[in-house]
Formats: sequence, C-alpha cells, structure tokens
Amino acid sequence: WTLDKPYPNHNGGDLDFGPDGKLYVSVGDGGDGGDPGNRAQNMGLRFGKILRVTPTSGGYSIPTDNPFASQSGVLPDIWASGLRNPWRFGFDRLTGDLWIGDVGEISWEEVNKWPAGNNSGPNFGWRCYEGAAAHNTNGCQPQSFYAAPVAVGAHGSVQHPNGGNWCSVIGGRVYRGNRYPALYGKYVYTDYCHGRINWILAS
Repeated sequence: WTLDKPYPNHNGGDLDFGPDGKLYVSVGDGGDGGDPGNRAQNMGLRFGKILRVTPTSGGYSIPTDNPFASQSGVLPDIWASGLRNPWRFGFDRLTGDLWIGDVGEISWEEVNKWPAGNNSGPNFGWRCYEGAAAHNTNGCQPQSFYAAPVAVGAHGSVQHPNGGNWCSVIGGRVYRGNRYPALYGKYVYTDYCHGRINWILAS
C-alpha cells in the first residue's frame, strides 16, 4: 500500500492493532503549511486521516462496521479525519481507548482521545481548528461539530532541546505497568522542542 504525497512533510506514519483486532494507520495531511488543499477534511482523500482495515493474506479488507464503509463519496477505509500530522498514536491496553498526538501548525499542539468501540467517525477539526483555536474556518462547521482535544500546548520561544514551549508533540502511551505506581493510569507524552515529560490522567 502506497500513497503519493504532494509535499515532503506531514507523513503521519504510525500503525497499531486495536483491541478489536483491526489495523489502524495514521496518514498526515499531505504537507506544506495550513493544508492548502483542505485534504484533511476531504473524505475522498486519505490525507489527514486514520484508516482502519482488516489484514488478509492478500492485502486487506474493509471492516463492515467502519463508519463510512457504505457511504457514497467517502473512502471506506477512513475511520477518523481532521488530523494534521498524527505520527504517534496508541491504544490504552486496559480500556482500549485511542490516544493521538497531533502536531500543530503555528500556535498549538494537541492530544486527542477517542473511546474504544466508538466507530462513529470522529473529525478532529484540522484545518478548521488548531488545538481549540480557530485556524481557517472557511467552509467549516461550528466548532462543536468537531471532536475537541483533551490537551493542548502553546507554542512560544523555544530553547531546543530541553527548554521553551511546544513545537511538535510526540504522542505516548497510557502507563499500565507496576514498576512506577505514580504513573499508573496516566497518558505519558512529550514534545520535540521542550523535552519534558507530561502526563494526563486517563482513568
């Protein structure tokens, strides 16, 4: 499976099996700045999406419960849309919830979460919104239409690699081990520029 990109950046590029046994694949918005082709919102393109498929001996098939499996004009392997560069995502091995680190544009980094078993086709809002802030809302729905991030990080003066503010979120994992009890049930993640470890209480 290959996908020709219009620009060299925003590749996405993570993949993981979900608790449902399906393979999830993240694809960036195709690159350049501001998603000039509005590809992340175009349901006829795989850019800016998370895809969900069933691997087979000869390739893959489309799960019948994919949100757009039978909808005309929408690619059937699309499971989520409205992402800029979700190059790291992962499932909570206890709850099955999906956590996504989505790299921002100018001002905001964001972390998204989606509950296990919910195949309703979330739209996380890019290029209309960056984090929780309006970015380019031309032709967009009201903000309440989109799945809101569970956490955002503001850009600012960056002192690479161990200081400053956010510039490129690196999505992590919900810790379910027993070696570090204080981290149990927390989503642990970082950023390329500030280099600090952050956490969000998952459950």
